Amino acid sequence: MTFKYNHPSHSKKVVSAVLAGMMALSAGGAAMAAESTESGQGQTAAITNTAAPTGLFSDIKVGYWAEKHVYKLAYQGILLGNNGLFRPGDAVTQQEAVTMAIRFMNQEGQLNTDTAAALPTNMEVGNYFKPYVALALQLGLIDKTEESTVDVSKTSWGQKPASREWITKLLIRSLDKDAEAKAQNNQSTGFADNADISESGKGYINLAVSLDLAKGVEGNKFNPTGSVTRAQLATFFSRGESLTDTAYPNTSTGYVTGLKDGQITLVVDGKAVNFAVNSSTPYFTKDSETRASSTDVKLYTKVQVVGSTGVASYVEVVDATPQVESVEGTFARSLSGNKIGIFVGENYETYSYDEATAFIDQNGNTIKLSDITADSIIEVQRETFSADKKTVVIRVKSGIVNKSDNGVIAEVSTSGKTIKFVNAAGATEQFAYNDNLIITYQNRILSVADLKAGSAVKYTVKDSVLQTIALSQGVEQSVRGTLVEIGGNQSTLTFKREGGSLEAKLLTANPEVIINGIQDATLNDLITDATNGDQVELTLNSDDQVTRIQVIGRQMEPMNGVTVVSYNSKTKVLTVLDNNKKPFVFTLDEKTKLDYNTTKPTLAGLESLLNDGRKLDLTYVGTRALSVKVIYKYEGTISNIDTSGKKISLLSGNQTITVPYTTAPAVEIYNKSGASLGDLKIGDKVTVTLGANQDVVQKVALNTVAQFEVVALEANGRIRVKSDLLTSQFYVDQAVLTGESGQTITPSQLTAGNLINVTFEGATPKAVQVVKRTLAEVTAVDASSVTLKQFNGQTETVPVSGSVKVLKSGSTLTSLTSLTVGDRVEMTKDTDNSTRFRVLTVMSKQFWSYDGVGNQILVKRETTADTNYRFALGSSVFVHQGDNTLSVQSLKDNDNIVLYLLNNVILEIQKQ
Repeated sequence: MTFKYNHPSHSKKVVSAVLAGMMALSAGGAAMAAESTESGQGQTAAITNTAAPTGLFSDIKVGYWAEKHVYKLAYQGILLGNNGLFRPGDAVTQQEAVTMAIRFMNQEGQLNTDTAAALPTNMEVGNYFKPYVALALQLGLIDKTEESTVDVSKTSWGQKPASREWITKLLIRSLDKDAEAKAQNNQSTGFADNADISESGKGYINLAVSLDLAKGVEGNKFNPTGSVTRAQLATFFSRGESLTDTAYPNTSTGYVTGLKDGQITLVVDGKAVNFAVNSSTPYFTKDSETRASSTDVKLYTKVQVVGSTGVASYVEVVDATPQVESVEGTFARSLSGNKIGIFVGENYETYSYDEATAFIDQNGNTIKLSDITADSIIEVQRETFSADKKTVVIRVKSGIVNKSDNGVIAEVSTSGKTIKFVNAAGATEQFAYNDNLIITYQNRILSVADLKAGSAVKYTVKDSVLQTIALSQGVEQSVRGTLVEIGGNQSTLTFKREGGSLEAKLLTANPEVIINGIQDATLNDLITDATNGDQVELTLNSDDQVTRIQVIGRQMEPMNGVTVVSYNSKTKVLTVLDNNKKPFVFTLDEKTKLDYNTTKPTLAGLESLLNDGRKLDLTYVGTRALSVKVIYKYEGTISNIDTSGKKISLLSGNQTITVPYTTAPAVEIYNKSGASLGDLKIGDKVTVTLGANQDVVQKVALNTVAQFEVVALEANGRIRVKSDLLTSQFYVDQAVLTGESGQTITPSQLTAGNLINVTFEGATPKAVQVVKRTLAEVTAVDASSVTLKQFNGQTETVPVSGSVKVLKSGSTLTSLTSLTVGDRVEMTKDTDNSTRFRVLTVMSKQFWSYDGVGNQILVKRETTADTNYRFALGSSVFVHQGDNTLSVQSLKDNDNIVLYLLNNVILEIQKQ
């Protein structure tokens, strides 16, 4: 039987001796004598039991799967802890379960210590539990005849772990549904192990299943003799409360009529009751196991509060639907006797209000009745949970506003043409604006785009439309234009604003320069020209100084495949012929970007190559050369390999380039020695390197992408990696490196365990991209998305579009639906950008020992011939029992564990 607790794993055996009385304790706390069976001999131990603390049990963390139910029952006094612990994973004994059932039924007042002495001789229990067991017999919670046949030769009746079938009977009887259960005793339960269930237990199990309080375990079995943990039983009783009308002295259910800082007001049975709340008050909702927020409690919704002396210890939203009705009409006037008159259609109606009625404007701000003007459209809300149907809210839906005020801008919506303010009184209000809105700062006219959240302003409103906004302080703003000149000392900038006027601005000491494709750009990288300068967006601070320059467009022209006619190293004048033999003259300077076959190009090094006939690619503005590239290689896609004519054709950009060769060129392919032209095919992406005279092919490098896991970082930008358990190494110091989010990184920022996609030009790494690696449990899956619970407890639903690969049990599948709930997976992007899920291998083992030196664990061999008993641990292996995180060192000999492995390395250990 699985009680309704939605937990990923369940205890399969008793892992520690149960301290009697930890669950069934008095609300006031008491010392008691309990029986301990840890050593196999009965011994008496005094245990001081304390009520649940105002905070949390130290072993019930926020977010624990049964937290809601444990604390609800703890604050109701149905269960308590021991020395600040709850011990949720311990098995429940029969005497503990009986005591909890009596408290659940609120029958402690019927306890009688005299009748406890008359317990059957075979029903030996601890002294503290005797009155509870005696009362349980009287109430029919347990059957004296059934219990007389129980084997107590090894464990006393009270210390016997409560079985799943026995607990089902107890709980169904505590819900006063014994007759309903017995009526179903002649029906099969439908479980595969139906024959193992006693005839007297089948009806109880059938009823528990039909009430959605219990269900089967793996293999459609009920496992009637299995044990139940304390957290499971607490969850069952908590959910069982919805099936009983038992009233608890410190539990109130009613409708919320007041929400103030530090207080919640409920109407319970027609009376208002106040409860104090604070930041540590736990909030929950009926349909969720996880904590909610105080903001989830809304006025006029149904709420249950557990607490005494006016203090809320536990708050649960039972029904989130506000119990109100609304009437909309046109406000006419206020009347004597605390009434208002409104027209609802053609009918004139009156509504009463009192001191508790809230008057609210269209922005949600509190107003006075006198602030509502005639003909305003208003909404009257009345509660429906009492016969009085009191008016709780009178809200203005639309009305005419004329005002001036000071405040702070909260939000600007250009799509909706509205601006939200926090006014001088601290209230939030929103107004529409149109194209006539005037925005100023001192003597400058600004635009809506210059308004920023947090700016202090003065604003005027007429007929509910914003007329003016005056900024009290300067704001950062942006302007666009064409760069004309950077001052000689780089302290000023001249640009032509969009619209045609020339303006000069002061530069801050170190303005940020952003140019796509140029890392750490400076002012020297900008192109200034009266007609062809960079198109830029300038960011100005409140002092009207330029803090940032971003190039958003360049007027430079490309000229590819030109031929050098001459170059003068003194004047830096370069003369070339284009493909049509038309001459052009350009000037090179210290700003010209250079590119030739070296990692550190210089102008002096380039000049030696600018001889007659040399082929170049250029970009220019006017007669100024912005970039000069000596053509020493072509990148593109192979369109033809003509071995008889000895030429190779590439599709590069929008043009086809054909390059001859005299002897078969060298072919370089990563991880393949002795490659030749025969290893290349049409459509391959390649880089063709030319000879010194740029006339023949010297080398063809195939561009490939491979995925590796980083093993270690070595000296001088070299890394050691592995793929499919094969280790290799290469240098990445000259490659472009990017992190998971696309940010630029250095080789030293790579770490062991990183998954990387490496783009090779032949055997040379040209780019390295760190691949995001998510290790998680699959909790839901369909054809287009998968929901994952990560090791840190966070859950996210990942939409998956495009191709997908699922590597599972040695097969590669192409559908998300091949994943199953409970699978542990590694989610990454493959080299072709498809989403890849590698399903971890699962093994159930018994723990033996931990080798800290080798960072591995050893498990018990299944046979003497078993050699698969030693496993390496991942660098951040997740060890846990349920939602409780453990350390590897906490595992003990013979612990039942489930291992989740990837490439024979353990990434997760789940203790059973």
